[in-house]
Amino acid sequence: MTTTTATTTTATTTGPATAGTTTAGAATTAEAAPAPGGFRLSARFRILLWLLAVMAVALAAVVLTTRSILLRDVNERTAEVLSQEASEFESFVRFGRDPETGERFTGAERLLEVFLQRQYPDPAEELLGFIRETPLPSVEVQQREIPSEKPLKDDGASLARIAESPERSGILRREEGEIRWAKVPIVAAPDDPEAMFIVALHIDGARAEAEAMVGVLVVISGIALLMTCAVGWAVAGGILAPVRLVRTTAAQLTEQDLTRRIPVRGRDDISALAETFNAMLDRLELAFTAQRRFVDDAGHELRTPITIVRGHLELMNAGEGPDSAAERRETLRLVTDELDRMSRIVEDLLLLAKAERPDFVQPAPIPLAELTGDVFVKARALGDRRWELPELAECEAELDAQRITQAMVQLAQNAVEHTRPGQAIRIGSRRVGESVELYVADTGPGVPAEDAEVIFERFRRGGTARRGTRGAGLGLSIVKAIAEGHHGRVELRERPGGGATFVLVLGLRVLRVPPERTPT
Repeated sequence: MTTTTATTTTATTTGPATAGTTTAGAATTAEAAPAPGGFRLSARFRILLWLLAVMAVALAAVVLTTRSILLRDVNERTAEVLSQEASEFESFVRFGRDPETGERFTGAERLLEVFLQRQYPDPAEELLGFIRETPLPSVEVQQREIPSEKPLKDDGASLARIAESPERSGILRREEGEIRWAKVPIVAAPDDPEAMFIVALHIDGARAEAEAMVGVLVVISGIALLMTCAVGWAVAGGILAPVRLVRTTAAQLTEQDLTRRIPVRGRDDISALAETFNAMLDRLELAFTAQRRFVDDAGHELRTPITIVRGHLELMNAGEGPDSAAERRETLRLVTDELDRMSRIVEDLLLLAKAERPDFVQPAPIPLAELTGDVFVKARALGDRRWELPELAECEAELDAQRITQAMVQLAQNAVEHTRPGQAIRIGSRRVGESVELYVADTGPGVPAEDAEVIFERFRRGGTARRGTRGAGLGLSIVKAIAEGHHGRVELRERPGGGATFVLVLGLRVLRVPPERTPT
């Protein structure tokens, strides 16, 4: 019997295993601080945990998918090799010639011998010719070293199982390793022994290479996960730093100190949060300032009339004699007068407090000429003066007619208090570029330069105030608040020949300009 060992290594092609890692970061406070309800994880730590969880799932999916692809590639390559070797032998059976005689082969043994001599199997591949004879079968083998503890040619039991199997191909699992096989029976004369061609592949080596590549991918993924952990921790600290600053700033805020603000850097969601927080602090500071100013002003200005009322009431209780009734009447008159003044002060203070609210001014399209005419008619009832209406602004603008009328009447009242009967007071409006101006000009003594900077402050009155005036010094403050509520200003301008001119400059959007007309 001729024994020829056919050993062919299964050439396995493994696809490249490349691991790509995406580094993401997110951010700030890392320490876990105890909370009243139990243990609390910081936002930075929670972000990092979620990032690691997502990365771990993604990398695990990559590793498992890569392993599946590599093992599938091993199986496909194995099936391809088995099919190719079987096809080559079948073709040799149909068309092969004996090199010694030049004729077709007449015996299976000679056929297998010639075919196997011409083959050069791959590593881990065995090509065998099996002839069942008695008492022992004969095996023709293509000789080559096999990377296996027990090649198939030396494993008679396994070889017999393959030969007796009704299938043309299959898998043989042994303790020495798994074998994928295929066989091609040889049709011979009835009296010839059973013969067949067997190709066997030892795939443990190819699988080991695939598993080794998966192991490398696991190591790379682990390193990528550690790098993601470090980078994510750092980036999380940087991104959430403004949030920690917001928390620190909020903890340091007190009613006495609302001036702290958060520095805004960048144009992302965190910077938008800082801007929103700063805007909230601005509103809080404005509200606290208005409340504090209201309380201070009210306490300061109401203390004097309360003292006067209490003093006169004490005198009235102590009064006796024939003149006591007249004194009581005079006391009641003074008390009533002081109470009226207190009421006016309270109303003015409340109005100034409302000026800090966003709904203090409710603008609507108003014809300025009509508004100026209404103010002129109302102002004429304030005193015996020579009232003049020199010009009107012929346009419509968005403003609060009630507040503007209140400011203009207040300016007209001031003009009456600083002029004598018969003197001229002019009221008018005009359009100047993209703004409109409403003014009240008098011919009184005017405002000294040293008073021009302070007359618009609360409870400040110029040195030229007439002795008969009983105002609390809030009128021009109210005018200023109304002008600023319209995003404008109030100005004091010099008037040729003396007197004072107060101008409301309102930078409003002009809605419509009608055809010009001459004011009447």
